[in-house]
Amino acid sequence: MTRSERLVSAIARSVTAGGGIYAAFELAFLLDERPSPAFTKFLADCVKRGVLRRVAKGLYESEVTPASPTLALYMIVNKLRPGVLNYISLESELSHIGAISQIPMDRLTVMTKGRKGTFDTHYGCIEFTHTKKPLGSLEHRLYFDESVMMFRATEALARADLISCQRNRHMLVAND
Repeated sequence: MTRSERLVSAIARSVTAGGGIYAAFELAFLLDERPSPAFTKFLADCVKRGVLRRVAKGLYESEVTPASPTLALYMIVNKLRPGVLNYISLESELSHIGAISQIPMDRLTVMTKGRKGTFDTHYGCIEFTHTKKPLGSLEHRLYFDESVMMFRATEALARADLISCQRNRHMLVAND
C-alpha cells in the first residue's frame, strides 16, 4: 500500500470519529509520522494528485471523504483558531435566531479572542473579528451548540457585538 493510499485509508477510518477537516500535524499523526518539510511536500503532492484538497493554510480534507458541507465552515473555524475562544455572533448569529431578515450566504461571522482575519474557502468565507471583552463578561452570554460544536452568542451579546464593531444595524428586525 502506498503512502497516499495509507493516508486515504486512515482518513476514511477517522471520518466515523468526526473527522473531515485535518491540520497537517493531524495527518502526520494518522500516518504515525512526524511533521516535517518532507511531509509538507508529501501533502502538496497529494493535493496535486487530487487525493487531498487544501481548504485553508495548513488545513486539508480528503477528496474521497470530504467534510459535511453543512458543518465544514464550523470545523474549519475550530482548526484555524484552536485553543482560543471563538463564538458565532454578529450577522451569522442574528440571522440564525431570526433577529435580522437577511441570511448570510456562504459567510460565517465569528468573534474571537485570537487574531482577526478573513479566510476564503471553497465552503465560504470565515470572518474572525477580535473582541477585547473579558472572558468573565462573556461567560453567561454564550451557549454551546452541539450541532456545530461551537459557542454561540445570545441575542443580546450578538446585538452588542454588532454595535461595538460598528456594523450595519439597519437590518435588525427590531432596532435598538
